[in-house]
Formats: sequence, structure tokens, C-alpha cells
Amino acid sequence: MFGLANFLGFVGQVALLWPCGKYPDEPTVIHSPKRWLSLPQTPSLPWSRGGKYAEINNIQLVANLTRIRCQLWYDVFGPPNPHHSPIFFLHGGLGNSDYFGHQVRFFQRKGFKVVTVDSRGHGRSTTDFDIPLGYDLMSEDFVALLDHLHIPKASFVGWSDGAISALNIAAKHPSRVDKVFAFSANYNTSGVMDTTLSPVFMTYINRTISEYGRLSPHADRYDDFLNQIMQMWKGQPNWTEPFFSTINSTNVWIVDGDHEEAVFRSQQDDMAKWLPDAGQLLLPQVSHFAFIQDPDTFNAMLWSLLGQH
Repeated sequence: MFGLANFLGFVGQVALLWPCGKYPDEPTVIHSPKRWLSLPQTPSLPWSRGGKYAEINNIQLVANLTRIRCQLWYDVFGPPNPHHSPIFFLHGGLGNSDYFGHQVRFFQRKGFKVVTVDSRGHGRSTTDFDIPLGYDLMSEDFVALLDHLHIPKASFVGWSDGAISALNIAAKHPSRVDKVFAFSANYNTSGVMDTTLSPVFMTYINRTISEYGRLSPHADRYDDFLNQIMQMWKGQPNWTEPFFSTINSTNVWIVDGDHEEAVFRSQQDDMAKWLPDAGQLLLPQVSHFAFIQDPDTFNAMLWSLLGQH
């Protein structure tokens, strides 16, 4: 997802510091009168019983040892709504479900059933470090979670890596998808900017290090986790126009912020062109983190898509 060439130097420093229990001594919140230059603190999810773990994909006994390759952490808010599909919120790379706290509360108040999930290896979810990460694997995790929860069809709100997974599910499992709000996705690795030039993005990276240490069952293996992510970002996604042909674009919105600092605008323009019935939306005065920079506008736009029968 990130600009790899320049990001690798930062990653190397993190990998060296992490085993020693040290964190980069930088702030993790940025205040600015210009919303796109701010990074508000990570919201919290509404109160619940602490979430649950689903043992779904690539789970087996290995050499007669009890070894669970992936426990996917999720939480469910609100009762089933007979008029609307449940909403799955899929967070971005290195992040966790908490980043969608404002949106979860909004739709919970609207009477929707909402599902949050930490992607494989992210947040509270586990992973097998011997299995390469990929968007196909993570997408199949989410479809398996649909099965686990006995949900035949859902709407997906994705941010960054989560938006890539949402589009991937829409392409490969169209019968399981109602609507897609894809915020800040790229379809090709060449569409990623040099994020090391953005103080906001680097502050986000710094924040995710401490969040990983607080949330992850693998808190001492951040360098291994980061290596998995980096290997995925080197070559994925790598889609072309034919990939989008199986997506029912009528209920898809391709969305970004007008001050996006991670993905070139041409990525959104191309996907909107290849999904001729999709909506394309540019949110004003926000960046890659619009959902926490301006949650009211973000939620209003979500409602415009997901609140319709």
C-alpha cells in the first residue's frame, strides 16, 4: 500500500527498535486547523463484551500439536435489520477496527447490524507467520466470517487495504455483496505515493506500532508482521480492467479525499471508468484518514449509499 522504496528505511529502523521494547519518540496525534493535516486520536468502539474469535481459514492441527493458524477477532453491534444488510467495516493496513468507531456508533444508532473485524495478523487477530499475507487470503477470511455468522449477504465499507478487500470480494463473490463503499483503494502498486513525505501518514505509522503492542496476541513480533505486510505490498494488488467486469457496480461507490496523500487520484478515476454504473465521490478537505478527520461528512455520505432501501 505505501510508497515502498522510501518506506523501507523507516521499516528497518522500526524492526531494530521493536525487539528492544522501544518506540519512536514521536507524538501520535496531530492537531491542525486544516483537517487534512490533522490526525485525531483513534476512536474506540462502542461498549461490548470484548468481541469474539472465529477460527475459520487455514486452521488445523499441525504434527499433532494444537496450533491454530488464524483466529480472526470480530465484534457485532446491533440487532438484525429486516430492511438493510449488515455492514462489515474493513480497516486499512497496519490498523485495526477501532478506527471506524465513529461510523459504528452512527449506524448502531440507526438500527443497523454492524460487524467489525481485525484483518488477519492485525489488531487482535492472530496469524501464522509462515503463511504469506495477500488480499485473496484476507478476502476469503471475511467471506468465511460471513459463513460463520450465517450472513448470506452484507454491505462492505473498506478503507485502503480494507477497500481493496471489499472490491476483491465484490469481484469474486458477487452474490455475497449488497453495497460497497471503497475509500482510498488502489488497484495497482504503481498507484501509491511516497507516504514518507507526509507527516500525517508517518504519525499514523508510529501510532500503529504502539497499538499493535497493546492489542496483538503477537505483541513481540511486530517485525515479522511488518515483513508479511511489506511482502504483500510489493506486488499486490495488481489488477487490470477485466478484473472489474464481474462487479455489480450499481451499488458501488469509489471514494477518496481531495487531499489524499497515499494514492494517486488516477487510481480512483480508472476504477470509476471501469465500473460505469458506480458512483465516484471526492470528500472535501480531508485525506487518507477522512473517517476520523471529518466523521460527520463521512457518515453522511455512507448514509447516502447504505441508508437507501
